[in-house]
Amino acid sequence: MKFCSDCGAPVALRVPEGDNLPRHVCTACEAIHYSNPKVVVGCVPEWQGRILLCQRAIEPRLGYWTMPAGFMENGETAREGAARETLEESQSQVEVGPLISIISIPSINQVHLMFRGRMLDEAHGPTSESSAVRLFAEEEIPWDALAFRTVIHTLRHYLEDRRQGATGLHLIDLGASSA
Repeated sequence: MKFCSDCGAPVALRVPEGDNLPRHVCTACEAIHYSNPKVVVGCVPEWQGRILLCQRAIEPRLGYWTMPAGFMENGETAREGAARETLEESQSQVEVGPLISIISIPSINQVHLMFRGRMLDEAHGPTSESSAVRLFAEEEIPWDALAFRTVIHTLRHYLEDRRQGATGLHLIDLGASSA
């Protein structure tokens, strides 16, 4: 950041009074500009025991499979964001249920909130973000072709909870280059 979004003056990186981390502070109006992690929301959509996955039509990890997920927008709840991302990436409407996992990824400044999702009907299909969208039985999941470790962790916890009849919440901290 080079300029204040409030007044347009240059900013300087310094530790504001009462803080303990360097922040971009406006040299004119003294506005403090915080840089915080981005929130990614998504879900594991399920239809009659099968899990909906999307094959990525965009980078990063073009061609790999993932759950529908993306950045949360201002003015929406986490559940609303997960439902929106599912519709945008798979043409599927879901009822978003309980959280499965909260994954902290400090190396890329992201926090992922992944929910259970119940598809309202079997409708699904490709989009500009997904070259293919498919329902997978548990034994068909392409584990070696999943896009991100966050997807692997969430799916493993989801499937284990499903086998045990549980709905646990899993807190996962991933280190450098772990997404």
